[in-house]
Amino acid sequence: MSGREGTGEFRKRKHDNFPHGHRREEKDSINPPSAMTMSFKAFQVELDTKHDKYERLVKLSRDITIESKRVIFLLHRITSAPNGEEILMESETKLDLVRQKIKQVAQELMGEDMYQFHRAISPGLQEYVEAVSFQYFIKTRSLVSIEEINRQLIFSEEDKDEEAKPSSDCHNKQHNTSSLKVTPVDYLLGVADLTGELMRMCINSVGNGDIDTPFELSQFLRQIYDGFSYIGNTGPYEVSKKLYTLKQSLAKVENACYTLKVRGSEIPKHMLADVFSSKTEIIDHEDGLS
Repeated sequence: MSGREGTGEFRKRKHDNFPHGHRREEKDSINPPSAMTMSFKAFQVELDTKHDKYERLVKLSRDITIESKRVIFLLHRITSAPNGEEILMESETKLDLVRQKIKQVAQELMGEDMYQFHRAISPGLQEYVEAVSFQYFIKTRSLVSIEEINRQLIFSEEDKDEEAKPSSDCHNKQHNTSSLKVTPVDYLLGVADLTGELMRMCINSVGNGDIDTPFELSQFLRQIYDGFSYIGNTGPYEVSKKLYTLKQSLAKVENACYTLKVRGSEIPKHMLADVFSSKTEIIDHEDGLS
Protein backbone atom coordinates (compact mmCIF):
# COMPACT_ATOMS: atom_id res chain seq x y z
CA MET A 1 0.00 0.00 0.00
CA SER A 2 1.40 3.37 -0.99
CA GLY A 3 1.83 6.24 1.38
CA ARG A 4 -0.85 8.34 -0.33
CA GLU A 5 -3.41 5.59 0.07
CA GLY A 6 -2.41 5.10 3.67
CA THR A 7 -3.18 8.72 4.58
CA GLY A 8 -6.78 8.33 3.37
CA GLU A 9 -6.49 10.74 0.45
CA PHE A 10 -8.45 10.17 -2.74
CA ARG A 11 -7.47 10.99 -6.23
CA LYS A 12 -9.54 13.79 -7.70
CA ARG A 13 -11.24 13.30 -10.99
CA LYS A 14 -10.39 15.68 -13.76
CA HIS A 15 -13.81 17.36 -13.91
CA ASP A 16 -13.83 17.95 -10.12
CA ASN A 17 -11.74 21.04 -10.75
CA PHE A 18 -14.72 22.72 -12.51
CA PRO A 19 -17.34 24.60 -10.49
CA HIS A 20 -20.56 22.70 -9.76
CA GLY A 21 -22.75 25.31 -11.48
CA HIS A 22 -20.67 25.11 -14.61
CA ARG A 23 -21.22 21.36 -14.79
CA ARG A 24 -25.03 21.86 -14.44
CA GLU A 25 -25.08 24.46 -17.23
CA GLU A 26 -23.11 22.11 -19.39
CA LYS A 27 -25.59 19.35 -18.62
CA ASP A 28 -28.57 21.57 -19.45
CA SER A 29 -27.01 22.56 -22.73
CA ILE A 30 -26.58 18.91 -23.59
CA ASN A 31 -30.09 17.88 -22.36
CA PRO A 32 -32.49 20.83 -22.84
CA PRO A 33 -35.99 20.65 -21.24
CA SER A 34 -38.28 18.36 -23.17
CA ALA A 35 -41.54 19.46 -24.75
CA MET A 36 -43.49 17.67 -22.03
CA THR A 37 -41.62 19.57 -19.29
CA MET A 38 -42.32 22.86 -21.00
CA SER A 39 -46.00 21.94 -21.32
CA PHE A 40 -46.30 21.16 -17.60
CA LYS A 41 -44.62 24.45 -16.74
CA ALA A 42 -47.18 26.24 -18.89
CA PHE A 43 -49.96 24.33 -17.12
CA GLN A 44 -48.51 25.40 -13.77
CA VAL A 45 -48.57 29.07 -14.75
CA GLU A 46 -52.13 28.76 -16.08
CA LEU A 47 -53.43 27.05 -12.93
CA ASP A 48 -51.68 29.52 -10.61
CA THR A 49 -53.23 32.40 -12.54
CA LYS A 50 -56.67 30.83 -12.33
CA HIS A 51 -56.37 30.14 -8.60
CA ASP A 52 -55.23 33.71 -7.92
CA LYS A 53 -58.19 35.09 -9.86
CA TYR A 54 -60.56 32.74 -8.01
CA GLU A 55 -59.32 34.03 -4.66
CA ARG A 56 -59.74 37.65 -5.78
CA LEU A 57 -63.31 36.89 -6.84
CA VAL A 58 -64.05 35.22 -3.50
CA LYS A 59 -62.92 38.36 -1.68
CA LEU A 60 -65.00 40.60 -3.97
CA SER A 61 -68.02 38.36 -3.45
CA ARG A 62 -67.56 38.64 0.31
CA ASP A 63 -67.49 42.44 0.04
CA ILE A 64 -70.63 42.41 -2.13
CA THR A 65 -72.40 40.24 0.43
CA ILE A 66 -71.48 42.51 3.34
CA GLU A 67 -72.49 45.72 1.57
CA SER A 68 -75.75 44.18 0.32
CA LYS A 69 -76.66 43.12 3.86
CA ARG A 70 -76.10 46.68 5.02
CA VAL A 71 -78.54 47.89 2.37
CA ILE A 72 -81.13 45.38 3.61
CA PHE A 73 -80.67 46.47 7.24
CA LEU A 74 -81.09 50.07 6.13
CA LEU A 75 -84.30 49.32 4.23
CA HIS A 76 -85.85 47.67 7.29
CA ARG A 77 -85.79 51.07 8.99
CA ILE A 78 -88.35 52.35 6.51
CA THR A 79 -91.25 50.87 8.51
CA SER A 80 -90.54 53.20 11.43
CA ALA A 81 -88.89 56.16 9.66
CA PRO A 82 -90.95 59.35 9.28
CA ASN A 83 -89.53 60.01 5.81
CA GLY A 84 -89.01 56.89 3.73
CA GLU A 85 -87.71 58.77 0.68
CA GLU A 86 -84.47 59.63 2.43
CA ILE A 87 -83.86 55.97 3.25
CA LEU A 88 -84.57 54.95 -0.35
CA MET A 89 -82.13 57.56 -1.65
CA GLU A 90 -79.47 56.40 0.80
CA SER A 91 -80.07 52.78 -0.17
CA GLU A 92 -79.66 53.67 -3.85
CA THR A 93 -76.32 55.31 -3.08
CA LYS A 94 -75.18 52.20 -1.24
CA LEU A 95 -76.34 49.96 -4.07
CA ASP A 96 -74.26 52.04 -6.50
CA LEU A 97 -71.22 51.22 -4.35
CA VAL A 98 -72.14 47.54 -4.51
CA ARG A 99 -72.35 47.77 -8.29
CA GLN A 100 -68.82 49.17 -8.34
CA LYS A 101 -67.70 45.96 -6.66
CA ILE A 102 -69.66 43.95 -9.22
CA LYS A 103 -67.95 46.00 -11.92
CA GLN A 104 -64.60 44.77 -10.62
CA VAL A 105 -65.92 41.22 -10.86
CA ALA A 106 -67.01 41.85 -14.46
CA GLN A 107 -63.55 43.18 -15.30
CA GLU A 108 -61.93 40.10 -13.76
CA LEU A 109 -64.15 37.84 -15.87
CA MET A 110 -63.59 39.59 -19.20
CA GLY A 111 -62.53 36.95 -21.69
CA GLU A 112 -63.20 34.17 -19.18
CA ASP A 113 -65.88 31.52 -18.91
CA MET A 114 -68.00 32.85 -16.03
CA TYR A 115 -69.19 29.37 -15.05
CA GLN A 116 -65.63 28.34 -14.17
CA PHE A 117 -65.73 30.97 -11.40
CA HIS A 118 -69.44 30.87 -10.63
CA ARG A 119 -69.05 29.25 -7.20
CA ALA A 120 -66.80 32.11 -6.15
CA ILE A 121 -69.24 34.91 -7.01
CA SER A 122 -72.63 33.22 -6.51
CA PRO A 123 -73.10 34.12 -2.78
CA GLY A 124 -72.48 37.79 -3.45
CA LEU A 125 -74.83 37.89 -6.45
CA GLN A 126 -77.61 36.20 -4.48
CA GLU A 127 -77.30 38.76 -1.69
CA TYR A 128 -77.28 41.59 -4.23
CA VAL A 129 -80.47 40.24 -5.86
CA GLU A 130 -82.07 40.08 -2.43
CA ALA A 131 -81.17 43.71 -1.67
CA VAL A 132 -82.27 45.04 -5.08
CA SER A 133 -85.55 43.11 -5.06
CA PHE A 134 -86.28 44.28 -1.50
CA GLN A 135 -85.78 47.91 -2.49
CA TYR A 136 -87.83 47.42 -5.66
CA PHE A 137 -90.71 45.92 -3.69
CA ILE A 138 -90.74 48.83 -1.25
CA LYS A 139 -90.92 51.23 -4.20
CA THR A 140 -93.39 49.44 -6.47
CA ARG A 141 -94.95 46.59 -4.43
CA SER A 142 -93.89 44.21 -7.21
CA LEU A 143 -91.03 41.85 -8.04
CA VAL A 144 -88.06 43.06 -10.04
CA SER A 145 -87.29 41.01 -13.15
CA ILE A 146 -83.97 39.39 -13.92
CA GLU A 147 -83.77 41.49 -17.09
CA GLU A 148 -83.98 44.69 -15.05
CA ILE A 149 -81.27 43.47 -12.68
CA ASN A 150 -78.94 42.57 -15.53
CA ARG A 151 -79.64 45.90 -17.22
CA GLN A 152 -78.17 47.64 -14.19
CA LEU A 153 -75.02 45.53 -14.42
CA ILE A 154 -73.78 46.89 -17.76
CA PHE A 155 -70.82 49.16 -17.15
CA SER A 156 -69.16 51.51 -19.63
CA GLU A 157 -65.77 53.17 -19.47
CA GLU A 158 -64.48 55.92 -21.72
CA ASP A 159 -61.32 55.11 -23.58
CA LYS A 160 -58.43 56.91 -21.86
CA ASP A 161 -56.86 57.78 -25.19
CA GLU A 162 -60.09 59.42 -26.32
CA GLU A 163 -60.40 61.44 -23.12
CA ALA A 164 -57.33 63.48 -24.07
CA LYS A 165 -58.96 64.72 -27.29
CA PRO A 166 -60.74 68.10 -27.53
CA SER A 167 -64.35 68.38 -26.39
CA SER A 168 -65.50 68.78 -30.02
CA ASP A 169 -64.77 65.09 -30.50
CA CYS A 170 -66.94 64.00 -27.57
CA HIS A 171 -69.57 62.47 -29.84
CA ASN A 172 -66.90 60.19 -31.32
CA LYS A 173 -65.73 58.81 -28.01
CA GLN A 174 -65.67 55.06 -27.80
CA HIS A 175 -66.67 53.23 -24.67
CA ASN A 176 -65.31 49.97 -23.38
CA THR A 177 -68.23 48.09 -21.90
CA SER A 178 -68.19 45.27 -19.40
CA SER A 179 -71.17 43.43 -18.01
CA LEU A 180 -72.08 40.66 -15.64
CA LYS A 181 -75.26 38.63 -15.96
CA VAL A 182 -77.03 37.18 -12.96
CA THR A 183 -77.87 33.55 -13.70
CA PRO A 184 -81.49 32.35 -13.33
CA VAL A 185 -80.47 30.15 -10.39
CA ASP A 186 -78.86 33.07 -8.53
CA TYR A 187 -81.96 35.14 -9.25
CA LEU A 188 -84.30 32.48 -7.86
CA LEU A 189 -82.17 31.97 -4.76
CA GLY A 190 -82.06 35.71 -4.14
CA VAL A 191 -85.84 35.97 -4.48
CA ALA A 192 -86.26 33.02 -2.10
CA ASP A 193 -84.16 34.87 0.49
CA LEU A 194 -86.26 37.97 -0.11
CA THR A 195 -89.26 36.23 1.42
CA GLY A 196 -87.49 36.10 4.77
CA GLU A 197 -86.92 39.85 4.68
CA LEU A 198 -90.57 40.44 3.80
CA MET A 199 -91.60 38.34 6.77
CA ARG A 200 -89.43 40.52 9.04
CA MET A 201 -90.94 43.58 7.42
CA CYS A 202 -94.35 42.21 8.33
CA ILE A 203 -93.31 41.84 11.99
CA ASN A 204 -91.97 45.40 12.07
CA SER A 205 -95.11 46.75 10.44
CA VAL A 206 -97.34 45.02 12.98
CA GLY A 207 -95.20 46.38 15.78
CA ASN A 208 -95.68 49.91 14.44
CA GLY A 209 -99.43 49.49 14.22
CA ASP A 210 -99.53 49.18 10.42
CA ILE A 211 -102.34 46.74 9.61
CA ASP A 212 -102.34 47.21 5.82
CA THR A 213 -98.79 46.12 4.93
CA PRO A 214 -99.14 42.53 6.28
CA PHE A 215 -102.07 41.86 3.94
CA GLU A 216 -100.11 43.22 0.96
CA LEU A 217 -97.14 41.06 1.92
CA SER A 218 -99.37 38.00 2.28
CA GLN A 219 -100.69 38.29 -1.28
CA PHE A 220 -97.24 38.96 -2.68
CA LEU A 221 -95.65 36.01 -0.87
CA ARG A 222 -98.47 33.75 -1.98
CA GLN A 223 -97.72 34.64 -5.62
CA ILE A 224 -94.01 33.93 -5.14
CA TYR A 225 -94.79 30.63 -3.43
CA ASP A 226 -97.11 29.61 -6.28
CA GLY A 227 -94.34 30.42 -8.76
CA PHE A 228 -91.80 28.32 -6.87
CA SER A 229 -94.32 25.49 -6.60
CA TYR A 230 -94.24 25.16 -10.39
CA ILE A 231 -90.52 24.41 -10.12
CA GLY A 232 -90.88 22.01 -7.19
CA ASN A 233 -88.29 19.28 -6.93
CA THR A 234 -87.48 19.40 -10.64
CA GLY A 235 -85.30 22.49 -10.30
CA PRO A 236 -81.82 22.88 -8.86
CA TYR A 237 -81.29 21.41 -5.40
CA GLU A 238 -80.62 24.80 -3.78
CA VAL A 239 -83.92 26.17 -5.10
CA SER A 240 -86.02 23.23 -3.90
CA LYS A 241 -84.28 23.35 -0.51
CA LYS A 242 -85.29 26.98 0.02
CA LEU A 243 -88.90 26.22 -0.89
CA TYR A 244 -89.45 24.94 2.66
CA THR A 245 -88.11 28.18 4.19
CA LEU A 246 -90.32 30.16 1.83
CA LYS A 247 -93.34 28.17 3.01
CA GLN A 248 -92.47 28.95 6.62
CA SER A 249 -92.26 32.68 5.91
CA LEU A 250 -95.60 32.59 4.12
CA ALA A 251 -97.22 30.73 7.04
CA LYS A 252 -95.97 33.34 9.52
CA VAL A 253 -97.28 36.24 7.45
CA GLU A 254 -100.64 34.56 6.91
CA ASN A 255 -100.83 33.88 10.64
CA ALA A 256 -100.24 37.57 11.29
CA CYS A 257 -103.04 38.48 8.89
CA TYR A 258 -105.34 35.99 10.59
CA THR A 259 -104.53 37.48 14.00
CA LEU A 260 -105.17 41.00 12.72
CA LYS A 261 -108.41 40.03 11.01
CA VAL A 262 -109.91 37.99 13.84
CA ARG A 263 -108.48 39.54 16.99
CA GLY A 264 -107.17 42.87 15.76
CA SER A 265 -110.02 44.84 17.25
CA GLU A 266 -109.63 43.35 20.72
CA ILE A 267 -105.83 43.52 20.98
CA PRO A 268 -104.15 46.90 21.53
CA LYS A 269 -101.83 47.91 18.71
CA HIS A 270 -98.77 48.00 20.94
CA MET A 271 -99.38 44.32 21.85
CA LEU A 272 -99.96 42.99 18.34
CA ALA A 273 -96.27 42.39 17.73
CA ASP A 274 -95.94 40.36 20.95
CA VAL A 275 -98.94 38.18 20.07
CA PHE A 276 -97.64 37.69 16.56
CA SER A 277 -94.12 36.78 17.77
CA SER A 278 -95.47 34.20 20.20
CA LYS A 279 -97.52 32.56 17.45
CA THR A 280 -94.53 32.41 15.11
CA GLU A 281 -92.54 30.65 17.81
CA ILE A 282 -95.32 28.04 18.03
CA ILE A 283 -95.15 27.56 14.26
CA ASP A 284 -91.37 27.11 14.41
CA HIS A 285 -91.73 24.57 17.22
CA GLU A 286 -94.33 22.57 15.34
CA ASP A 287 -92.22 22.58 12.20
CA GLY A 288 -89.27 21.31 14.20
CA LEU A 289 -91.29 18.41 15.59
CA SER A 290 -92.74 17.40 12.23
